[in-house]
Amino acid sequence: PTGSGKTTTLYAALTKLYDPAKKIITIEDPVEYELSGVNQIPVNPKRGLSFATGLRSILRQDPDVIMVGEIRDHETADIAIRSALTGHLLFSTLHTNDAVSAIGRMLDMGIEPFLLASVLEGVLAQRLSRRICRACRARQPLSEAVQHRLSERERSLFPEGSAWSGAGCEACEGRGYRGRIGLYEVMMVTGAMRTAISSRRSVPEILQTTERGYITMRRDGLDKAAAGLTTVDLVLHATQDVEGEI
Repeated sequence: PTGSGKTTTLYAALTKLYDPAKKIITIEDPVEYELSGVNQIPVNPKRGLSFATGLRSILRQDPDVIMVGEIRDHETADIAIRSALTGHLLFSTLHTNDAVSAIGRMLDMGIEPFLLASVLEGVLAQRLSRRICRACRARQPLSEAVQHRLSERERSLFPEGSAWSGAGCEACEGRGYRGRIGLYEVMMVTGAMRTAISSRRSVPEILQTTERGYITMRRDGLDKAAAGLTTVDLVLHATQDVEGEI
């Protein structure tokens, strides 16, 4: 959803890939902040510059890496897929609940399954949660309501039936939190997954092809709660519309 840090993650990826010999071009709505060495183009509907028209223009400039701020419609999705087919590395964002749902969203936009299966390399889903203040964190018993929402496997992450929370102090101005932390779900596309996508399998069936040890966003969040980085309540709230364990 909006405010989950997607743009920050995209910028971090582009910064990591930066090389003076590479031509990196973005089309954004809006340009959040300037990246050194990257040609950033803002969407301008009044001048007829949409994500789709901007992406077409970018392709004529022979870029090495492309970033499309968001894929919102079939036209943009189709151009993005075809640019990847011609060897361009492309990053973009979608609004979905979890990583595997991005596949369903692209198919719903009318992208042919065999094309998507050919070019998709990976999907990162993320949410943000508040970070517990280390200066005042302390263990507190998990409420019955929270424990009831956890599976047996998830409860095993908190063997004493307690988890970290912030009491509030001068360092955090009484809030109990300082900063934010990302909850992530990384789905790398496997050969089995490409076959499932090409065969028009359902999203749940595609999910079954993920590699063993696949960590959902909820599990990543609960691991971080167990490590004292955020609270169980915040993780459950941030991932309430996301499937639990696999």
